Amino acid sequence: MLAIIGGSGMTQLSCLKISRRRVIRTPYGEPSGPLTFGTINGHDIVFLARHGHGHTIPPHRINYRANIWALRSLTPEHIVAVAAVGGIREDLIPGKLIIPNQIIDYTYGRDFTYFDGSEEPVTHVDFTHPYSSVTRTQLFRAARLAGEPVINSGVYAAVQGPRLETAAEINRLESDGCDIVGMTGMPEAALAREQGLNYATLAVVANYAAGRGTNVAAIPLKEIYSVLETAMVRVRSIIEHLVQCYDD
Repeated sequence: MLAIIGGSGMTQLSCLKISRRRVIRTPYGEPSGPLTFGTINGHDIVFLARHGHGHTIPPHRINYRANIWALRSLTPEHIVAVAAVGGIREDLIPGKLIIPNQIIDYTYGRDFTYFDGSEEPVTHVDFTHPYSSVTRTQLFRAARLAGEPVINSGVYAAVQGPRLETAAEINRLESDGCDIVGMTGMPEAALAREQGLNYATLAVVANYAAGRGTNVAAIPLKEIYSVLETAMVRVRSIIEHLVQCYDD
């Protein structure tokens, strides 16, 4: 089974032939919403809207632990997290697709680990390469099959939100080596690693980051949704081809 986590611009997966929805209870509370089960080209898929069905849960309020725990209970082969991001690097213009290979965490105050019980032994998890190389390879292959150009590496800056960044903050992120900026990459990726899941992100550049490109003065928020609407058609095409990779 392939699991898809939909971010901004993807509160539902229109190419999914839905069979049922299921509410999963977890020791960490409620996930963002019911899990939607169905098939794409005959392959089993489960979909979860990260921000809730009506896109009502802000990044810092998402119950990441419950989301990942609920998906883990289904033992998916891969989890693909779709995320909208801002482009920091000059070539990452709105509409570009990127599969990041690294991440830097700037978030705070989020429940970021399963290993925080006072009765549990101290547990360290390797996070040198935060995304599954297998899942990233499958994603890149699916993009080629779909004829969709994607950038196959980049550093994701995970920030707190929900506000967007200042131009000075973006300059700092660039000096840290970041290429894109988003609000949901962490602790989602780390929690997936703690659960031993094959997890990777397919990021859509929705806008130039603050102070970059045409957004020197301000970020026109209305334009973001227009970019996402067009780009998500391409993302769905990649997902449709991703399921074919399991046949080979």
